[in-house]
Amino acid sequence: MSLNDAEIERYARHLVLPEIGGPGQNRLKNARVLVIGAGGLGAPLLQYLAAAGIGKIGIVDDDIVSLSNLQRQTIFSTADIGEHKAVVAAEFIRGLNPNVVVEEHVVRIDPHNARALIAFYDIVAEGSDNFSTRYAVSDACFHERRPLVTAALGRFDGSLTTIRAHEASPDGKPNPTYRCLFPQEPPPGTVAPCAEAGVLGALAGVMGSLMALEVVRAVTGFGESLVGKLLLVDALTMRFETMRYGWDAGNPLSGRVASGE
Repeated sequence: MSLNDAEIERYARHLVLPEIGGPGQNRLKNARVLVIGAGGLGAPLLQYLAAAGIGKIGIVDDDIVSLSNLQRQTIFSTADIGEHKAVVAAEFIRGLNPNVVVEEHVVRIDPHNARALIAFYDIVAEGSDNFSTRYAVSDACFHERRPLVTAALGRFDGSLTTIRAHEASPDGKPNPTYRCLFPQEPPPGTVAPCAEAGVLGALAGVMGSLMALEVVRAVTGFGESLVGKLLLVDALTMRFETMRYGWDAGNPLSGRVASGE
């Protein structure tokens, strides 16, 4: 599918980038991205994916818009309070870029439905607010052989990585899974939820935008991705650090026990 005249004008600033250009923009147009969570991370992520010209975007979220969301989830307005986030986010995207096909999934993703949802998309971007969803999504992405961009927010800090656990690194070793980085969920009650701990609103915008950058990179192939690297952002000291991590032979997805070695 080639770009029409209106799309050429809309994406002109991408088209003049040699690292993206016409071929990269066409890849964006043909890409199918599933976004898990339309909250603090998902809102800016969806905004920039739509603006970038992702051809099809799926939104998974069963929550409704509340007044306390508006401090950081800037695609919603006061008039949207009480409405389903996935539905409102889809309407926002259609208004921003009518070239994007949007699919709303007003459902909570879990180990029972994750693989079925993920199978219809090329890339998954996960920005949920709970550990059970993160593990369900990351496990499903491994089994469905889908790249995963996943991020998390703290009070004044954030983290981001890209998982391509179905592929090998240049040295022939398997790429790490999410469980190589975080083997299991923390015990209940050890991590305070956003409603109790708080979160800096603008930080959600930064991390969601960085997620969009990683998704666009995954589609077009420019630069170096965060595969095997965890980006840590500290808004208190305004520091960005990158920690490397590797494949763990003991992980339950691609480890030696799992593969029968």
